[in-house]
Amino acid sequence: MVNNLVLYRKYRPQSFAEVVGQEHIVTTLTNSIKGSNIGHAYLFSGPRGSGKTTLARLFAKSINCLARTAEGEDKSSFEPCNKCGSCLEIMGSKSMDLIEIDAASHTGVDDIRQLIEGVKFAPVKSKYKIFIIDECHQLSKSAANALLKTLEEPPSHAIFLLATTESHKMIPTILSRCQKFDFKRLQVPEIIKKLEFISKKENIGFEDSALSLIALNSRGSFRDAESLLDQCISFTGENSVIKTQDIKDLLGIVEAGQIAQFIDFLIAKNTKEAITFINLLCDNGIDLQEFAKTLVFYLRQSLLLKINPDFLDLKNSGLSSQELEKIKLQTAAFSQKDLQNALEIFIDAENKIKYSAIPQLPIELAIATLTQGA
Repeated sequence: MVNNLVLYRKYRPQSFAEVVGQEHIVTTLTNSIKGSNIGHAYLFSGPRGSGKTTLARLFAKSINCLARTAEGEDKSSFEPCNKCGSCLEIMGSKSMDLIEIDAASHTGVDDIRQLIEGVKFAPVKSKYKIFIIDECHQLSKSAANALLKTLEEPPSHAIFLLATTESHKMIPTILSRCQKFDFKRLQVPEIIKKLEFISKKENIGFEDSALSLIALNSRGSFRDAESLLDQCISFTGENSVIKTQDIKDLLGIVEAGQIAQFIDFLIAKNTKEAITFINLLCDNGIDLQEFAKTLVFYLRQSLLLKINPDFLDLKNSGLSSQELEKIKLQTAAFSQKDLQNALEIFIDAENKIKYSAIPQLPIELAIATLTQGA
């Protein structure tokens, strides 16, 4: 049954040592576990796919681990054993003392009142009764106020772990009751490292540039990267090699070389070739919104390079050394004001693509504006 799991669930970290990219948060949480200094409310805030609910489950598993909390055991330990009844129940999503709610689909006050009713009852088997509320910024105002009352005076056995991608939308009084942890967007090398680990476990070969392409297009999300890898494995089949060209064909992903070619047309103010290039991409099944996102990413790198060469980090840019040399040459052809203008125009085009009856039209208009001053 485990083999049928999607990759992001199959390879979800089961210990703090397996967590990548959020070391500052892991250190703080594990220190609080070792010191038995457990708070009653935590807020995990950050981009999607950065590990918020994964760390929430890990924290819940560790503080309720029967082996770790048993008499005579080393209380300085913080890793869950993953073998006791409590750990296995949490790993199998069967624990009665771990309640998870998706606030995106349970926004009403009645849903929170039902949860609050359960707070006052003691845990069935564990030391703590833990409530994980995902996307908590989507709670209605009345639901948030009902939750606030419980956060102000929670029973000693209750712990709340709130996760959100938009903490600024939450009411300040809830924020003030929680220990807040900010998750950072994951870097390309961190994502590649995890993808390499999964590929080896799955006995899947890959071209060097293939995983870099997946990581770059995951936009800092482990979950998106693992979903893309899953899709590529299904396409190539088991015991095959994931090729860069296959990824481009399957996912409509745009590579830096194509963006560089398009930028060359803009530098030359060649309106005809730039529009022909965009329509050719469209005919070949390239997702133009993804193209626009990658183009904006590339132009941002150019702007950072123009402002100060030290801003462009080869490791985190997702660019090869050859691509980096190309972007340096192209950046020299632009003024800083030109780059800022191009970014604003293509960001606007990206936002309009999803609503346009002709997907390429917003980009064509952007091309005309930049090359002809229209």
